[in-house]
Amino acid sequence: MKRTLYLKLLIGYVIFGILGFFTIATFTSRQTLHYIKSDTISNLYRESNLLAGSYASNYYRGTMTLEDIKLHFQAVATYLDADIWVIDDDGTILINTNEEILLEGNIKNFDISTFSSSYYQSGTFFNTFSEETLSVFSPITINYKVRGYLLIHKPITDLVLLKDGLINISYMTLAIIFLCAFVVLGLFTFTVYLPIRKITQAAKEYSEGNFETKISIHSNDEIGYLAGSINYMATELSTLEEDQRKFIANVSHDFRSPLTSIKGYLEAIMDGTIPHEMQDKYLNIILFETERLNKLTQSMLELNKYGSKGSMLDISSFDINNTIKMVVQSFEGTCKKKKISFELILTGHTSFVSADMSKIQQVLYNLIDNAIKFSHSDSSITVETTEKNEKVFISIKDTGIGIPKDSIKKIWERFYKTDLSRGKDKRGTGLGLAIVKEIISAHNENINVISTEGVGTEFIFTLPLSKKEL
Repeated sequence: MKRTLYLKLLIGYVIFGILGFFTIATFTSRQTLHYIKSDTISNLYRESNLLAGSYASNYYRGTMTLEDIKLHFQAVATYLDADIWVIDDDGTILINTNEEILLEGNIKNFDISTFSSSYYQSGTFFNTFSEETLSVFSPITINYKVRGYLLIHKPITDLVLLKDGLINISYMTLAIIFLCAFVVLGLFTFTVYLPIRKITQAAKEYSEGNFETKISIHSNDEIGYLAGSINYMATELSTLEEDQRKFIANVSHDFRSPLTSIKGYLEAIMDGTIPHEMQDKYLNIILFETERLNKLTQSMLELNKYGSKGSMLDISSFDINNTIKMVVQSFEGTCKKKKISFELILTGHTSFVSADMSKIQQVLYNLIDNAIKFSHSDSSITVETTEKNEKVFISIKDTGIGIPKDSIKKIWERFYKTDLSRGKDKRGTGLGLAIVKEIISAHNENINVISTEGVGTEFIFTLPLSKKEL
């Protein structure tokens, strides 16, 4: 049988009650009787000394009669709920306060030395009593000579009854404690166990791929915080799963299209559908699609470098103004075809930043490449740098078609392309801006976009000024 946490708590609760009962029935009972007996012996011995020295000795001095002493002793015996005797040193009973027990003559085999070094003993007192009795004695001395003994007898059953009364109180106390523990168990059930059970059930649902289940716990404690964290985790996992599906769908789409073209044209060439004189044209198309696949693969490999642990950066100090000029020059041929010009507004002659130069070149290349793709002919692209608060702000601004408002937040997603993008740029992989975002994030810097559809787009990112510059 599978033991749950709650079952273990119930078993522990029952074991606690059983152990408590046996502890009181054995250890507590024995210790209580021992304490009562010790306390009774001490009290009776104190009384016996007082009575022996103050009253019993007067009989041997001749100042009081046995009857007078007996009357006084009977009052004390009633108070102590015990029997008081006065006996001679030879065992002859002179006074017995318990008239229900008629004893005459000597006590057989009486020997005070049987008390050894103690002043009390338990038993039947030389077979005088029919039940176990606690007997305490004090010698009666006159002029340093023992003339007799004063004994106080108390049945052990009286002590046992007192002990049982106290033990019953202990049992009632245990019952109250057990009831209080049951209340605590109930509180634990509602505040800890049931919430944990909900969390466990939700975790089981999540393990089976159902991330729609939510944990309805709203307490302001650790369990409530745990439930909120797990709910957040489920939401993120659900989003991640959806992103993964989209990612696979996008990869499949972007790979299937060029592969279909390559396969179709190759089959057409092989079966003679395409004439020999036109094969060069279609081979160029196949080459173009192959380069497209290669670019897509390289972009995916590049993006894969930026995982949860980030990418290893080769940080160095370099002139961002010179880097921008070099990247812009690489687009000279493309810009001539589209009649696009660049306007460079750079701060100072040089502006040194601390970053990975090759990665920043890739950022600039991707952003400028995007700006050229979506710019109109006979337009201008502005690249500007500004130094502020130990940072360099780099801006790439075009006057192209812009980005739809509902797509602004999605452009950083892998394989995402706006409808306008799909219509204007058939060669794009949808990974360029995702790579840009990852590179800037790896530098612990920020990148933002400002765009108005039909007006243009501006990307702005930051880099730290080099200490050399500072």
